[in-house]
Amino acid sequence: MKREFVIGVTGASGATYARRLLEVLCKDADVHLIISDVAREIAAYEGVSLDGFDATYHDIGRIGAPIASGSHRFDGIVVIPCSAKTLSAIAHGYADNLITRTADVCLKEKRTCLLVTRETPLSRVHLKNMLSAQEAGATIMPACPAFYHRPKTIDDLVDMVIARVLDHLRVEHSLTKRWSGYDA
Repeated sequence: MKREFVIGVTGASGATYARRLLEVLCKDADVHLIISDVAREIAAYEGVSLDGFDATYHDIGRIGAPIASGSHRFDGIVVIPCSAKTLSAIAHGYADNLITRTADVCLKEKRTCLLVTRETPLSRVHLKNMLSAQEAGATIMPACPAFYHRPKTIDDLVDMVIARVLDHLRVEHSLTKRWSGYDA
């Protein structure tokens, strides 16, 4: 049985993370894609296209989409990048669009909800919202790549973040070298 995931792309820098995740997941999974208007603007500014994937594209305002219901079974949502605004909405159950509603569904149904945040530095409000979202069941995954795999390109850094996302989705991959100790 094919796995099914929802990818929400919101208005924070880092559309390249969403693109790379889509490249990997669309090969073997059913993917639903929701892109906010601001995310489209930022992706265009960053030179990243989020079009052309073998995914079901949903309008962010379409609250009546199947993925907005707990009765539609899917494996989880990744909000990547996750803006501070979307983090706040998810943390406080403010489901005013399809991304926040689908995340709300994941939390209430105890499904995987990964929030790949992009803000830095973090204010007290951001930290409280992260804690509230985590207490509700979300996993907070700031886009912070590791360096033990000795990256040579920006793509290597992106792959490190996406590898961690895939690990939490329980999707097999070989994007990066896993840590095997100092002596390895």
